Amino acid sequence: MDAPRAVSADAQRAVGNAEPTAFRGTIVALGGGGFSMSETGESAIDDELVRMAARRIRAGTEDEAGAQSGFRASVGLPNVCFVPTASGDSRDYIERFEAAFEVRARTHVLSLFGQSPWDYQDPAMLLDMDLIYVGGGSTANLLSLWRRHGVDHRMREAAAGGTILAGISAGANCWFEASSTDSFGPLAPLNDGLGFLRGSACPHFHGEPGRKESFREWIAQGRLPGPGIAIDDRAAVVYVDGAATSVMVESAGAAAYTVCEHGRLRDLSTAAPGPLTREF
Repeated sequence: MDAPRAVSADAQRAVGNAEPTAFRGTIVALGGGGFSMSETGESAIDDELVRMAARRIRAGTEDEAGAQSGFRASVGLPNVCFVPTASGDSRDYIERFEAAFEVRARTHVLSLFGQSPWDYQDPAMLLDMDLIYVGGGSTANLLSLWRRHGVDHRMREAAAGGTILAGISAGANCWFEASSTDSFGPLAPLNDGLGFLRGSACPHFHGEPGRKESFREWIAQGRLPGPGIAIDDRAAVVYVDGAATSVMVESAGAAAYTVCEHGRLRDLSTAAPGPLTREF
């Protein structure tokens, strides 16, 4: 998979990046796929995320001359933290993450569902990570619990320090101002995101019934703010400092789209066999 490449100013304006954003850092929003949807745990997008985290270590070592925290400087493997809040800290999900990443990274898990005081994990641990990977599940539950524990503030702080934020499904929705969610049963608009990224997100765009039609309708009706970013399973959109910079796809037919205010759809990636990174 090629490294993400910069896009033109015209392309950025097409996905709503004309104005500056207060957010600083890198976010990778996966519509679906990754280890979460792989029978073997293998994923070209996850591979690229690990490479991005490894490049962060090398850059940090060169820039800071060993002044990083001992957590990171003590080993060459990137520190990758899985945040399974949206799934209620599913034990099976955690085990699948560890199986997929343990050989190529130092794995960590931020659990917010401890049953006793000594199970509590301080979200400050996120500041020592090279990559934070947020799992899927209930977007609404994730947002509520994160705010209660201050995870939202730690995420912003970690990103500003260079930690890569990534997430799939609910873990992609959370970064935007709003999203399409099934947190309440039927698909519904949720205008309660973190707002790190402008506009609204829709994961599983062609992968789940009703996603495409409802998302386009809600954008056109103004029930969700534009621009809309719709992401297929096995596709991801990379954002740097709040601006969309590239699309990664790992299977034929996977793509990402922008949905304009009248519900018009624009394909942002060129699907082709094999894992690819495409410019807008």
